Formats: sequence, C-alpha cells, structure tokens
Amino acid sequence: MSDSKWQWENATAGAVAGFATVAAVHPLDVVRTRFQVDDGRVVNLPTYKNTAHAILNIARLEGLKGLYAGFFPAVLGSTVSWGLYFFFYSRAKQRYSKNRDEKLSPGLHLASAAEAGALVCFCTNPIWLVKTRLQLQNPLHQTQRYSGLYDALKTIMREEGWRALYKGIVPSLFLVSHGAIQFTAYEELRKVIVDYKAKQRKEDCRSADTDLLNSVDYAVLGGSSKIAAIILTYPFLVIRSRLQQRPSMEGIPRYMDSWHVMKATARFEGFRGFYKGITPNLLKNVPASSITFIVYENVLKLLKLGRTSD
Repeated sequence: MSDSKWQWENATAGAVAGFATVAAVHPLDVVRTRFQVDDGRVVNLPTYKNTAHAILNIARLEGLKGLYAGFFPAVLGSTVSWGLYFFFYSRAKQRYSKNRDEKLSPGLHLASAAEAGALVCFCTNPIWLVKTRLQLQNPLHQTQRYSGLYDALKTIMREEGWRALYKGIVPSLFLVSHGAIQFTAYEELRKVIVDYKAKQRKEDCRSADTDLLNSVDYAVLGGSSKIAAIILTYPFLVIRSRLQQRPSMEGIPRYMDSWHVMKATARFEGFRGFYKGITPNLLKNVPASSITFIVYENVLKLLKLGRTSD
C-alpha cells in the first residue's frame, strides 16, 4: 500500500468522524460558548443558571435556530480540522517511525500530534471565529446580525480587516497541546489495552490490534483521553472565546489581547472564571470524542477491507 493512499484513508475517516460528532452535540457547544464569555459584566447576553436552564431558555426564546447557531461553520471547521488532523498526524507518525509496525515512544506521539495541531490551527482559525460570533448572537444583541458564514466573513473583513480573522490565534496555538495530550493518552492507553487483550488470547498484538479492540474499547479510550486534555487546557478555550467576541457598535473590542483577558478574568472572577462552561464542555466533548474515535476506527477498518477486496 502506498503512503499517499494510507494518508487519504486516514483523512477520509477523520472527516466522517468529525461531521458525525458535530451533528450530535452542537447545542451543548452553543451553551458552552455563551457561558465562556459571560464575565458578569456583559449586558447583551442572557444569564443562565446551568446547562439545562440554558438549553431550555434558548429553545424557548430562539427556537431550534438558536440551539444550532453557527452549525454550518462548526460542521465545516470540525470536518476540515479532523480530516487535516488525522492526515497530518498519520503522516508525522510515519515519518518518525521506520515502518508502521514499529511502536513510537510517547515523545514522538506528542511531537506528531503537536505538529498536526499547529498546522490545522492556522488553516481553521477564521472558521472558528465566525462560529463563536454566530453562537453569541441572541435577541439582546445591539449590532446587526450576521446572516451566515459568508456574510460574517465579508462584514469582518470590511469593518475590522483581515487581521480580525485571526483573533484568538495565540490561545489557539496553546490549545494545540490539547490534541497532543489527547492523542498521546489515546495511543498509550490503546497499547495497554491491546497488550492486555493480546496476552489473554496469546496473539501478536502488533499484527492483530484492530481485531482485538471493539467499539466499546474505542469509546472508553476516546472519552478517557478527552477528559485529561480538557482539564489541562480549558482556560485557553475561555481566553480564545472572549477574544473572538464581536466588537461594540463603536468598534471597540471587549478585550485587547490574551494578557488583558487573563488579568480581567482573574481580577473579577477568580480561578473559577477560567473554567466557566466546563460542564457543557464535558457533556459535549467526552461522548463526542467517543463517537469520533468509534467512527474513525471503524471507517478506517471498512476502507482497509474495501482495499483488500479489490
């Protein structure tokens, strides 16, 4: 099998996994974003007591459109991100190993994931910026609403310039560590489970790992690795969301840079301010990560079977 074919199989599996994930849990993403930017001093954002109250309130006042605000850029961004991420990640792993049967060290898994994350970050930041702003649009908004992805990009370019499309890029680059932590944890836990099951069945784990693991295993692996990554990197997500808010009607941004966000959040909200919205984030991402890896591993397996039968 050629390297290019292997890479495109990984990219296809990653893209399908990303789409399935976003479609299932998007309302929680809207709730998370609104909690993240609520610093207690925003007048154009509704106040919610908890995740359930937020979902019910948005559904009552804004309908299904409110719960799925920013859905198209979320689907586009996630599909492109996962596709590129798995593509760059598998390519980096191949480059770091002499052959695909050789196990990589944790350090090389970390380097592969970090490299892939940084490349994806630069490609997708404008999409995530638009998604955040669409999700924050609500009946209390005073500025003219964006009608969609294209209108948002056009308006941002006209009113703020192209540099605005890369607001939040600094915390986004720090968030590369999220993927690195998640994939490293996933790979290391995967090896432990494969080795354990291989010993039970007295099989060669290197040649039979895809047969040893099932969808439940992939769900547990995906969820566990995601929890570790979320706890360590969540503050960067809050900082990014606050930086990506739309400026006031006078064109004045709420926060000037990452340091401004950190100082203001620590001063007015304390440590808890950096973890606002973590409950809907865990509800969204832990099962979402399980879904992603189940779909990814099974699509990859189907692609391999299809290639074998040809």
